[in-house]
Amino acid sequence: MATYRWKSFVEDQDRPEKPRRFGVTEIRGPNHNSLFSHNLLQDMLESVGQFVDGLKFTGGSESLMPKSFIKEATKLAHEHDIYVSTGDWAEYLLQKGASSFKEYIEECKQLGFDTVELNMGSLELPEETLLRYIRLIKSEGLKAKPQFAVKFNKADIPPTRARAYGAYVVPTPRTSERVEDVDFLIRRAERCLEAGADMITIDAEDVCRYPNSVRADIIAKVVGRLGLEKAMFETSNPKTSEWFIKQYGPNVNLFVDHSQVLDLECIRGRNFGKNHKSVLDSSFFLS
Repeated sequence: MATYRWKSFVEDQDRPEKPRRFGVTEIRGPNHNSLFSHNLLQDMLESVGQFVDGLKFTGGSESLMPKSFIKEATKLAHEHDIYVSTGDWAEYLLQKGASSFKEYIEECKQLGFDTVELNMGSLELPEETLLRYIRLIKSEGLKAKPQFAVKFNKADIPPTRARAYGAYVVPTPRTSERVEDVDFLIRRAERCLEAGADMITIDAEDVCRYPNSVRADIIAKVVGRLGLEKAMFETSNPKTSEWFIKQYGPNVNLFVDHSQVLDLECIRGRNFGKNHKSVLDSSFFLS
């Protein structure tokens, strides 16, 4: 029996100890939308660091921060056995040419980053060029993590509102957004893995917004082809995280906001189930 403070469960239901290859929890780190001090990061990692595997700088935030702060942040993360990943900043640098990208990789290494993320949706480059950049990242001793976005037409989502049997339902107009062939997306992801990528991040925010709809088949296809160990899903809210763990177990890799870490760990441990939050909240009223 493994025990973590307020949580206990049978070992074969839990993830392995860090460093983990699956059941990874990656959190959103410092960004330009909020104030994030070294002390705040330290307090957070000291309280929930044992449940966190990765820390990602999002939205190119590392480009706006002093290098001294980034080095302190990466050092602190490493002290808690947490890897540090870049956000989607590489596509901006690639506009300046391959030489700028190589300099960027070297700087990431000096600042203490372990993983470089490549947003495949924003990088309008030939596939062979993208694969070459993955090999370049790996040659510098860093991990490569391409990110793909799943797009689909929202008109395909069946209506969930109550209606009388046989009543006429006004059809949802087709949207004009780009819809990607999921099989083509998976094949590109497979080629990235063949080139040496360590994990594939799937930005499935639109899909996750409707987890109980037919579009859950997209997630199933991605998991079936790539496997749980090689796929990480960005989840937008705790309910979506709970859906993923119910469907695929505690060993699914998830990217969440740092505020969701404890709730996510409760769900992974299967200690409280879907009502864990209400159980925890009720204790505050009883005390």
